Amino acid sequence: MSHPNDQPNAARRWDIAFSVPFMHRLRMTDDCFGKDWPVLSQLFETGDGEYGAHQPARVQVWLDQGIALTNPSLVSRIESLFASSSDNIELTDPVQVIPGGEEIKNDSIWIDRILERINYSNLDRRSYILAVGGGALLDAVGFAAALAHRGIRLVRVPTTTLAQADSGVGVKNAVNWFNKKNWKGTFAVPWGVVNDQEMLRLLPDRDFRCGFSEAVKVSLLKSPSAFEFLHRNASLIAQRNMNAATEAIRLSVLMHLDHITRGGDPFEMLQARPLDFGHWSAHKLEALTQYRIRHGEAVSIGVAVDVVYSSLVHGLPDTVVQATLQTLTHMGLPVYDPALTEQTIFDGLEEFRQHLGGELTLTMITEIGRPIEVHAIDHAAMRKAIQIVGRHHSALSDASATSPTSNSTRVVRI
Repeated sequence: MSHPNDQPNAARRWDIAFSVPFMHRLRMTDDCFGKDWPVLSQLFETGDGEYGAHQPARVQVWLDQGIALTNPSLVSRIESLFASSSDNIELTDPVQVIPGGEEIKNDSIWIDRILERINYSNLDRRSYILAVGGGALLDAVGFAAALAHRGIRLVRVPTTTLAQADSGVGVKNAVNWFNKKNWKGTFAVPWGVVNDQEMLRLLPDRDFRCGFSEAVKVSLLKSPSAFEFLHRNASLIAQRNMNAATEAIRLSVLMHLDHITRGGDPFEMLQARPLDFGHWSAHKLEALTQYRIRHGEAVSIGVAVDVVYSSLVHGLPDTVVQATLQTLTHMGLPVYDPALTEQTIFDGLEEFRQHLGGELTLTMITEIGRPIEVHAIDHAAMRKAIQIVGRHHSALSDASATSPTSNSTRVVRI
């Protein structure tokens, strides 16, 4: 850096690049509100001198209502665990139960309620918020935690395969605004993330399967071997074989974590956003269908469309297209929805551009593990891609009607 007085007749200017270290803590447990409680509780710590003499860490807990309903003993179990650890951890309030799903992201009243409770309980920047729920709840509670005092330590326990495979380990928090997905949000590195297998046990089948679209997405971007594992085990994952499902989640979350921490752009300052492969249409589909389509299902459809488009325009081999469609289908995930035919689906491109800023930048792939950046979309080719996945969907429907017990996938060539 030059000294400002080196050029006395020039305008004085300082441009100083600097970096700040972050610690991202990921834990994988079998039962974090049971035998593995010490793994979770050790994330709540008070450093020397934070409060003078030793005082317990102060923690506020927010729980997804859907989880509380399917697991009625969970609230009392969490409160009992905190009571048993009261020398080191103080539960500031009874466990707070709030809605999950898009409801919590679509209504600002819930953010206000979370912030009011944080204020009422006098949480400070060295307190903790424990969020237990699906990706939408983690997004909303994380958004409020990032706003309060410019950031309260957030520990996430994702309770869906989707959140465990992807968003739970991310550094983003957001709510929907102006009928646009994740329009209002923050970047904030979570204090800790605990992927717990027991939390997945009571998930409905539809929600269980949803998470693996993100695993397919990131494997297409980064790892032929991971994609091959998912392709080979897709049916087992759909059948809730936990050995296959747990390994798929492990592969996915570690690839996401590696991209965030070593990819050089954790806060998405650049125009490219590779981890949102397939998402430009997915976000628009969710809004177009009034969130009838789950996020994981929309991503599955978006990945299918962009894989076909990558073949039509960027030379992705047809074998990869067919393997991707088969993998998603055998996982019990959709690859098409009639809303894709609406002209307004292409509004998603502009909304995506605005979300990133700058010129339109999408990720496509030329081979598994070889992503490219594109700055324009051939609408005619994209419509053809949508037609191809539509034909694939129709072929599956016809095959299912003819032979409902068949597990085969009819191939539709490009």
